[in-house]
Amino acid sequence: MIRRTLTSGLLATVAVLALAPAADAAPAVPASRPAASALAPQLPPALLPAPTHVRYTPHVNRHMTHRRSTPVLGRVTTHRFPLNVRSGPGYAHRVIGVRHAGRLIAVQCRTYGSWVRGDRQWYRLAHVRGHLRGYVSARYVRVRRTVPWC
Repeated sequence: MIRRTLTSGLLATVAVLALAPAADAAPAVPASRPAASALAPQLPPALLPAPTHVRYTPHVNRHMTHRRSTPVLGRVTTHRFPLNVRSGPGYAHRVIGVRHAGRLIAVQCRTYGSWVRGDRQWYRLAHVRGHLRGYVSARYVRVRRTVPWC
C-alpha cells in the first residue's frame, strides 16, 4: 500500500511539473493575451502532489510485545490455598513461589502449557523475586482485559 501511494504521488508530481510552465522559461503566448496558467482551471485532486510527510505505522513483533506492554492486573481466585508460581508453563515445572488467594498480581502475557481443569492457558508474571519468568495457571486468575500472547 505504501509503495502504491508513493508511486501515485510520484506520478502526480511528474504530471504537475509537466503541465506547469517553468519559471525561467519564456512565455509561449504573445504578451497581448493573458498567461495560460491564469485561465487554466485548478488541477483535479489526482494531479496534485502528494503530501510531503508520510505517517508510517511501526511494525509490532508479536514475540516482543511482552517487553513493551504494560502488565494486566489479575486477581488470584483460589479458595484458602495459595497459587503456585512455577518456572515454566506447566505443572511439571518446579515451584518458585506462591501467591495467596485474593491477591492482585501483574500478568505480562499468556501462553499455552499443560492442562489444568480444562484450561491450557498460563500467564507469565511480570516479576517474581529475582527470577526472570514465573508462570501461573490462567484457571486460577481472573483478569478484566485481554492479555497479549507471549
